[in-house]
Amino acid sequence: MERIPVFVGLDYHQDSVQVCVEARDGTVLANRSCGNELGEIVAVAERCGEVVSAAIESCTGAADLADELVNRAGWSVDLAHPGFVSRMKQNPDKTDFTDAHLLADLERVGYLPKVWLAPKEVRELRLVVRYRQQRVDERRNIKLRVSAVLRDQRVRAEGMSAWTKAWKEWVVTADALSVQGRWIIARQIEELAEVVKKIAEVEAHLSAMTADDRLVEALQKEKGIGPVTAWTLRAEIGQFGRFRTGKQLSRYCGLSPRNASSGARQADAGLIRAGNPQLRATLMEAGHRLMRHEPRWMAFAGNLLRRGKPKCVVVAAVANRWVRWLFHQMQPSKFAA
Repeated sequence: MERIPVFVGLDYHQDSVQVCVEARDGTVLANRSCGNELGEIVAVAERCGEVVSAAIESCTGAADLADELVNRAGWSVDLAHPGFVSRMKQNPDKTDFTDAHLLADLERVGYLPKVWLAPKEVRELRLVVRYRQQRVDERRNIKLRVSAVLRDQRVRAEGMSAWTKAWKEWVVTADALSVQGRWIIARQIEELAEVVKKIAEVEAHLSAMTADDRLVEALQKEKGIGPVTAWTLRAEIGQFGRFRTGKQLSRYCGLSPRNASSGARQADAGLIRAGNPQLRATLMEAGHRLMRHEPRWMAFAGNLLRRGKPKCVVVAAVANRWVRWLFHQMQPSKFAA
């Protein structure tokens, strides 16, 4: 007996998944909750027919489930952009039942706002890169706490640069500090040493993880890109070839100005608030380096500064143009064997 083709919408939760199954004409064949287990999800959907494709909103854990459905069940699975799906819903109410139905419907008619399903190795690299950033944030916070105590007690180190070895030896024994101030700072300096050690361990691990990665190797050959920038770009962008243009890549990175035009008024409204904040911050740092050390970008930045553009705008413009240029350099045909 021939099985009918069906489309599946999955509303994902940590402990359960709402499964909606639609026929090609839009008839809802099933819409029920089941456990967050591959076997249960597949059983509910395939009982109704042969799965053509499935949709699941991109959220924590959804990519791993999508991978399982693709590799173990043989499904075609699309990840959906949660923000755009929400805007397409013409109803203020929100239930798992209606969310799964909407996903199935959008997948069936081909209107699903899709996002990239990163391969397992890229998702694993993201975990480690973001873990490193958490440790870097800890290091910054410790330094801020030490600086706060010094400001509170009006203590300054004359003739020494902060956070050098000599400065750290001085700050834990400074006579100008109170007893409690010295006690707090001594422990913060101990914590700082531990965090610095952890960061070094993570970076060694990242070097080993990406030792054979051709894209990371190609990125590090470009001026202005060191290991940390290369790891971040590889983890957050994944594959440059998945974008159609450099402009599209720049918008993904959150470096393009948002259009705020209406009628005769033509204006920008600052950078778009999209993408990974750490990716954008990393690219902004690269923009700072490029406009200080690379002749091409120094000239570009200088021209904007002479026209009266604020420095923050100039840095964003350099990062934007550079990412669009990098898109063409990192196409697979440029560095693949």
